[in-house]
Amino acid sequence: MKNINIEPFSFPGCDMSRPIIIAGPCSAETEEQTLATAQALAALDVKIFRAGLWKPRTRPGAFEGVGVEGLPWMQKVKKETGMYVGTEVATAQHVFEALKYGIDFVWIGARTTANPFAVQEIADALRGAKIPVMVKNPVNPDLELWIGAVERINRAGITQIAAIHRGFSTYARSEFRNHPQWLIPIELHRRLPELPILTDPSHIAGNRTLLAQICQQAMDINFNGLIVETHFRPDEAWSDAQQQITPQQLRQLIDSLKFRKHDIENIPRTVLDDLRMHIDDVDNQLIELLSERMKISKAIGIYKLENNITILQSRRYNEIIRDRNLKAVQKGLGGEFVDKIFETIHEESVLLQSKVMNSKLNNSSTNKTP
Repeated sequence: MKNINIEPFSFPGCDMSRPIIIAGPCSAETEEQTLATAQALAALDVKIFRAGLWKPRTRPGAFEGVGVEGLPWMQKVKKETGMYVGTEVATAQHVFEALKYGIDFVWIGARTTANPFAVQEIADALRGAKIPVMVKNPVNPDLELWIGAVERINRAGITQIAAIHRGFSTYARSEFRNHPQWLIPIELHRRLPELPILTDPSHIAGNRTLLAQICQQAMDINFNGLIVETHFRPDEAWSDAQQQITPQQLRQLIDSLKFRKHDIENIPRTVLDDLRMHIDDVDNQLIELLSERMKISKAIGIYKLENNITILQSRRYNEIIRDRNLKAVQKGLGGEFVDKIFETIHEESVLLQSKVMNSKLNNSSTNKTP
């Protein structure tokens, strides 16, 4: 992508060849809680500390953070443990206060990322600062909005930028608080390969029992790190208690992760090459089959036009979805996966048939004798 300049994301003294681990409480609640959590994490060799000071909440009356009062606590964490410290910012004033107190890095939350005016305000406030900035994905699955926020920060002269994948809101029933929708951050990586991506398993899960599987998947995809909400007494936390873990549980979680090889240059590749060639062959067959299916859809569109039949036939579409879903499950495929494929195919078929009808009607109108 043009017009974006991102430098290697780093914290001096941290081993950046391994996944970045950022940990700390959802909210800084008291000086005691902030320092106790930080000291426990530092003892486990965690070097980057996070804590929310300003908390955007859905409803008024909920705990909205201690604000500026917590900044001296973060200074104390930095002084006593040597850890890097960071917090979320949602306004220009938050940025000014954070910089004044020597905060090492900041991140932009999901609700703020969704508002380009707010992101621009933060970008303007950060102009000239030499600190890393992380950008969470917007609440809804909008990749362009996410990229736009990264670009706004970058155009303010910030070159150390990372993305935080924290999942997306959904009305569908899910075991997750925010659905991970892994394809979106994967596409972000394809579009901006130099941009580091960290996963926030706490906000994806909403439940500490699901953290391990999300963290492992992020590592399997080869994302650059994790930002995990950690509290010295999580069950007593003033916000998001159910998704926080203790520093000791964080250590166990990290120790349980399997880190895959991502450099395959020095690995014998005969088997892998054969499998990839097989995938290429199957993909080519899929393209041929899709092309054939669209030719049939076009013929159906012509038939519907000639016989004055509407394009959309809901009953037929429902039959297709039920039938294909059943066959997919029998073949060991996920029903939701197949539904998405056939929804996309059906949408393209409807568009194709609409074009056929419009083209025929336009030709008919043009060829009429005045």
